[in-house]
Amino acid sequence: MGTIAVHEFIALDGVYEDPSWTFEYGFADKMGETLGAITGEAKAILLGRSTYEMFAPAWSTRTAEDDPGAPFFNDTHKYVVGSQQPSVDWGPSTLMAYDPEAIQKLKDETDGVIYISGSGQLVRALLKDGLVDDLHLFMYPVARGKGDKLFGEGVDPTKLALKGSEVYDNGVIHLNYGPAAE
Repeated sequence: MGTIAVHEFIALDGVYEDPSWTFEYGFADKMGETLGAITGEAKAILLGRSTYEMFAPAWSTRTAEDDPGAPFFNDTHKYVVGSQQPSVDWGPSTLMAYDPEAIQKLKDETDGVIYISGSGQLVRALLKDGLVDDLHLFMYPVARGKGDKLFGEGVDPTKLALKGSEVYDNGVIHLNYGPAAE
């Protein structure tokens, strides 16, 4: 049985939208090791349609020489959650509607991690339905002041348990949460 591991770059005020603002902090080697460990165990990628459409042009032209993560993103099967076909075609992918039972079945049939990045609406739904096993927040030392927040107004209360944390040289804190014990 597989697990779902979510990765988000997030500001102190919860903004996760368009993480290009993270570039000014650099990418600490230990962050790369942590992300490499998460994606290294992944056998599938689960993305919302909008995130898929943003990732496709960014990753589809990259090679391993450009970025060591390129083979993972380009070659791993992507499950795209949405009600309409994405406007781009990127590597092996399957469109699916959001259905907690179908996602649970995907977890049951996957021997390894199902990786998610971005996809805030999808992540919130998965958390609500108790389908997220690891929520990896890479919190940057900045308050953005505006932008989409991972947990904004109207989000159902979600209790989590801290599974681990790391502080990187660039001031970013990695917080790994899992489901809270009932």
